[in-house]
Amino acid sequence: MTEPLLELRALDTGIAVRNGTVHALDGVSLKVMPGETLGVVGESGSGKTMTALSIMGLLPPGGRVSNGEIVFEGRDLRSLPPDEVRRTRGVRMGMVFQDPLTSLNPTMRIGTQVAEPLRVHQKAGRSEARERAIDILRRVGMPRPDKIVDNYPHELSGGMRQRVAIAMALVCQPKLLIADEPTTALDVTTQKQILELIDDLREEFGMAVILVTHDLGVIAGRADRVAVMYAGRVVETATTRELFRAPRHRYTEALLEALPEATDGERLYSIPGLPPDLSRPLTGCRFAPRCRFVTDECRVADIPLLGSGHEFACIHPVEGVAAVAEREAFSRSAPDSAAAPVLSIRNLVKNYPTRGGEVSAVADVSFDVAPGETFGLVGESGCGKSTLGRLAVGLERPSSGQIVLDGTDIAGLSGRERRAMHRQVQLMFQDSYAAMNPRMRVDSILAEPLEIQHVGDGAGRRARINTLLDQVGLSRRVLERYPHEFSGGQLQRIGLARSLALQPRLIVGDEPVSALDVSIQAQVLNLMRDLQKELGLAYVFISHDLSVVDYMADRIGVMYLGKLVEVGPARDVVRAARHPYTQALIDAVPSITETTRERIDIQGELPSAVNPPTGCRFRTRCPLAAEICETEPPLAGSAHKVACHFPLRSDTSAAAAVQ
Repeated sequence: MTEPLLELRALDTGIAVRNGTVHALDGVSLKVMPGETLGVVGESGSGKTMTALSIMGLLPPGGRVSNGEIVFEGRDLRSLPPDEVRRTRGVRMGMVFQDPLTSLNPTMRIGTQVAEPLRVHQKAGRSEARERAIDILRRVGMPRPDKIVDNYPHELSGGMRQRVAIAMALVCQPKLLIADEPTTALDVTTQKQILELIDDLREEFGMAVILVTHDLGVIAGRADRVAVMYAGRVVETATTRELFRAPRHRYTEALLEALPEATDGERLYSIPGLPPDLSRPLTGCRFAPRCRFVTDECRVADIPLLGSGHEFACIHPVEGVAAVAEREAFSRSAPDSAAAPVLSIRNLVKNYPTRGGEVSAVADVSFDVAPGETFGLVGESGCGKSTLGRLAVGLERPSSGQIVLDGTDIAGLSGRERRAMHRQVQLMFQDSYAAMNPRMRVDSILAEPLEIQHVGDGAGRRARINTLLDQVGLSRRVLERYPHEFSGGQLQRIGLARSLALQPRLIVGDEPVSALDVSIQAQVLNLMRDLQKELGLAYVFISHDLSVVDYMADRIGVMYLGKLVEVGPARDVVRAARHPYTQALIDAVPSITETTRERIDIQGELPSAVNPPTGCRFRTRCPLAAEICETEPPLAGSAHKVACHFPLRSDTSAAAAVQ
């Protein structure tokens, strides 16, 4: 049998902190065979990234591998001299980090950064290193690589920066590539391109890949085997097909049930509680406090991995095909379509002047949002959806058009009048931590909008803050803490509480769950739907993930390069898309279910918004494009509208497809 390329044996990693040691990894054992892709999944804090950093020797300050072996190509890296370890990790291993903008040096040109491993580890000359950097950039699909080498990171899009990070990791042609959440911050089409690129390069270089992610759909379509981690341990490992067909550990089962695509009009399953504190001694199954099937024997002693081929550490494993847990059917009041819209956008245009012309960010967009309705807005990065959200809440002024909020056109209001309108509409940000003042405690963060709008006195504001905490499921103890002391899910609850402080009628959520684990995402989505029913809120829910929007929205609008190309009931749009771009977005979403249907692929990069294509703006990337597409199609139809000369389905076929 072929020997493993990499084998971890009973690996322990600790991080020294002020009050002790966080035992980030406890007895982790894994194998990676030559040429295979191993997927490592789990919630934040499960040990996924710490496993990758332990292999690469990039642990944070205070981090140390205290026990175990890291055997790479037959040699234990922990027993080798430091110089040899550094050379092995620099040449034979490569790593792609989650956020390429922070992992790239903002003061160095792209070519210099890509060539640096060649100059340090292989002593290549400046000219040779530059040519090889251009070559690897070309192989990772970078357009105009001979020009890109002279750019700085801030001049590139997110997808292009990720390609640079991959090029840096592969320039020495390693035998192992570790990709740590390489697509988390990317939209679905760019994500698909990056994942396909990693697959192609794996075959070209004959290397193995460790793909670290919390997205089970990414693993389902890309990995040969999967290791599921929880609280610093591997709790299940199997081939990808076997794990998704018949998971055995109750934690794996719970992760699968929390996916939006796993529900059909029911509440998402939400794993209760939080992962354990790894700085304290733990006994028994670490998932026991959150498990629906826990018994006393689960808490007595540590549970080893059992089985052969498909291993799991569970006393009460799933038997056969996992049974879906009983879920509460979600019911909410139907939007009041007869009432006046809470938000009405008409012929909205937003252009940004640049040195070379104007960026057409939003181009003649119109839609309504009824009281109590969720309007989902989807599209790739750069399509204009976030700009539209900022316009809707009055943070940007439109170039032309109307933004009618509760009967008042806010587009022409003065600054003071616009601030007063913020009582009716609020924005929920993608990154709640970045949106909060790190020097303010939570009590001040929640009180700030009340103070700005002169709502109530001190006692009244304190009472309102307590009500907000009850609504979002947080205890009073959080008021004394600062933003950095919270998890991502807790921060998003605080952000939601702040957006509710003034009792608005409309909340615009700009990618509010895109950075969250699937289990935390389920909690936040369920909470938003519960509050909508309780308070009669309307939402504009912005996302690039159609499966999430399908769960949240009553209607969906699909944007491409500043224009709405399809609008209709959520069920119709997702299950019977009419525009080729919408169908391509659906096909690009990673899924745990297989399909034999022919998919639509989007080719090439998003065109420049400074000089968008004439006619249908999607025609330069559309597989159905013809000469007539050079004339702009109108957004036509009744309840389900599409702007396409060659729609995929008619109104009647769309209705039949979703019955």
